[in-house]
Parts: sequence; structure tokens; C-alpha cells
Amino acid sequence: MRKQTVALAASLALVSLGCAQHPGAVVETGPQPVLPAPDKQQIPTVNIAPAVGWPQRAAPAPASGLAVAPFAKDLDHPRWLYVLPNGDVLVAETNAPPKPAEKGLRAWFMKRAMKKAGAGVPSANRITLLRDADGDGVAETRSVFLQNLFSPFGMALIGDQLYVANADAVVRFPYRQGDRSISAAPVKVADLPGGPINHHWTKSLVASADGKRLYVGVGSNSNVGENGMENEVDRAAVLEIDVATGHRRVFASGLRNPVGLAWEPKTGALFAVVNERDEIGDYLVPDYLTSVREGAFYGWPYSYYGKNADERVKPPHPDLVARAVVPDYALGAHVAALGLEFYTGHLLPEKHRGGAFIGLHGSWNRSEPAGYKVVFVPFVDGRPQGEIQDVLTGFLDDKGNARGRPVGVVTDKAGALLVADDVGNIVWRVTPSR
Repeated sequence: MRKQTVALAASLALVSLGCAQHPGAVVETGPQPVLPAPDKQQIPTVNIAPAVGWPQRAAPAPASGLAVAPFAKDLDHPRWLYVLPNGDVLVAETNAPPKPAEKGLRAWFMKRAMKKAGAGVPSANRITLLRDADGDGVAETRSVFLQNLFSPFGMALIGDQLYVANADAVVRFPYRQGDRSISAAPVKVADLPGGPINHHWTKSLVASADGKRLYVGVGSNSNVGENGMENEVDRAAVLEIDVATGHRRVFASGLRNPVGLAWEPKTGALFAVVNERDEIGDYLVPDYLTSVREGAFYGWPYSYYGKNADERVKPPHPDLVARAVVPDYALGAHVAALGLEFYTGHLLPEKHRGGAFIGLHGSWNRSEPAGYKVVFVPFVDGRPQGEIQDVLTGFLDDKGNARGRPVGVVTDKAGALLVADDVGNIVWRVTPSR
């Protein structure tokens, strides 16, 4: 009987929808969010949108002036995208690596919850090449470009070398324009923080303009350090890698889970979208978009959104809290901001030029679902300004099921926006409406 009671309590702690908070004067998005007081959850809110996929001929709803159609279907958990100079599109078909260190009842329930969300499938561990040779907006050619990888995510081409961020290392391969596949063995460039926990496994990747350095987003190994700070070395950070030597250093820290990385086109500054911490209320803590400054500390785990101390973290570090940088732009709590793309094309309406498209994968630790859409943040003089704008919605159906979940976003050679949908197993293409 006691075992049943413990199991029931654990189940409730992990699948309870919780009680919705009343936001009052809370401002969730924009350059100056207004945050509520923390509400430490004894029973964490877990509200997963069950993954059901897209009915035949269904699609996300585009904003006014835009249209959307499939670029490629029937993929295997497509997460991240990269466009090669000749217009070929690389898609990382990937998922989390095995996590043998995560044991116990809580891990078991979380595994079930992630499976419900469509994130429980084994990783295909490959990168697929999609080619639209006739320019009709649909990839008519598909080939396995790289395989037998280890939960690949970020990609970057420097000259004739393609760099791939696996869950545990950056590796490189020789590339010739027009290649449809690569059979060469990978060459390790640098190790990355990996298992056995590897709580946030995705490793995003961008190259500097001169091709001498790589920048890698590495998420934390926990929510707020509960697995021990000894397991957080070089995590919750953007790392810089010297391409020639493989030397690795922390470029910026205190970023709980920096996923999308991109260069702002006007100033050349590095920006990231960051997933913040959970379990202190529906409206805390906002995920955010921010410039990433060399040597800067952004708070995790000791504080959030600047100097708001997280009382759950012991021992506290007031010295670090005192220098925590306030992010540039709030995206809303628990929206799971993943993809980031600054638009420099000319196909989409002019209002999008210079601003940032962001893929919001969708919430789990919130009473009412948030995210599950692609949004746009305008920029003025290299800084995010104005209200966040919906670009693609309708990823949830009227019953709260997830027909899709957006992840990576990129601009194709023609200037259309491509969106990886890892529940729908589709890459969507956004163009102007006619």
C-alpha cells in the first residue's frame, strides 16, 4: 500500500496540471518584461500537448500576407536546418541520446511524458540532404548526407569543411559543392560536455565571419543545479572553439539552455535564444532573446532575468548575482524558444528584413499551453524593439493536441523561411501569399 501511495504521489507531481496563476500586471514579452513573484511548485505543473501529427492536407496557419506549404515530408524527427551555398538544405534528423544516468521514479514519469509529447523516439542520428533543383518550393531529391552520428544538431560550413555538433563533440567532414552524401570518416575538432546525464543535449553551432572560430550553445545538466555544480562544468554557456587548434573556452556563461545562435546582420553581434528555468510558476521565468557578450554572466542558476535571486539554489552566490546581465528581450515563460534566424532576404515582406524569426517549440511546465508557433521580433539599429508577432500558428488543434512543434528556422536560397517540425516530421516553407 505504501508503494502505491508513493507512486501515486510521484505521478501526481509529474502529471498534475496545477492551478493557473493570475498574471495581473505581468508583462511576458518585450524589452521590459514585468515579472511576478516566484511561486515554488511543490507539485510541478506538467501539461504536455499529446503529439498526434498533421491530418492529411492540414498545415499551420500563416500570418496575413504569408503562405505556407510543405517543403519535405515523412522525415524522422527533423530538428535543425542548414542551407548550403548552392541552395541544398541539410536537416538533422535527431533526438536525445540514451541517458543511462537518469534513474528513479521521477525519471520514469518524465520519460513517459516526453514520449507523449513526441520526443521519445530513438535518434535517427543522421543528416539528410534536400534538393529543390527546379525551384518550385518542394524538395524533389532526398539523400542520406551523413549517418551514424551521435544526436547531431548544429552545422556550419567553413570553406570546404563541414562542421557538425554532435551531443558530445564537434566533428568535421570534407565537402565539395554539389555532394549528395559524404562517406569520409569524421575528424574530431573538440570535445563537448556530454554524458552520462546530458540533460540538455542539443549543441547548436555557428562560425565566425572569418571562419577562425566556432561558437557552440551548451545547455545545463539540470533545472537549477540540483544535479550538482560539478556536473555543470562548461555548461549553461556559449563555448568558443579555435578551429585550427580545437582549443575550447567559455565565451559567455549563466545561459541555462542557449539553443539558437545567430549573427545580427547590422552590428555583427552574436545573439541567442535561451530556455530559462521551470517550476516557479506559469509566468516565470521568461525564455529570452539576447546578445551574447564575451565574458558576460547571465544569472543561471543563482538568479534569473538579471538580479532576481533564485532562492532554491544553495549555497547562494550574491557576487555572481550582482553582475548578472539582464537579457535584451523576453519571449514568454516556458515557450521553449529553439530556432533563431535573422532575415536578410528579399522575398518576404519588407517589415521582416533585419528582424529575427524564432521557433517556439511549446511549453510543458505551464497550466495553459504557450509557444507552439513561429514568431518574429522586429529589430531597430541592431536591437530588438516592438511587439512580438505571430508568423505561423495552429500547431495545436482545438483539443489541445500537438499536430506539430516548430524547432529550427532558416532562410533558403530564394529567401523563403524554412521551419523544421519535429512532431509533424515536415519541413515547412513560408512565402508571400499571392
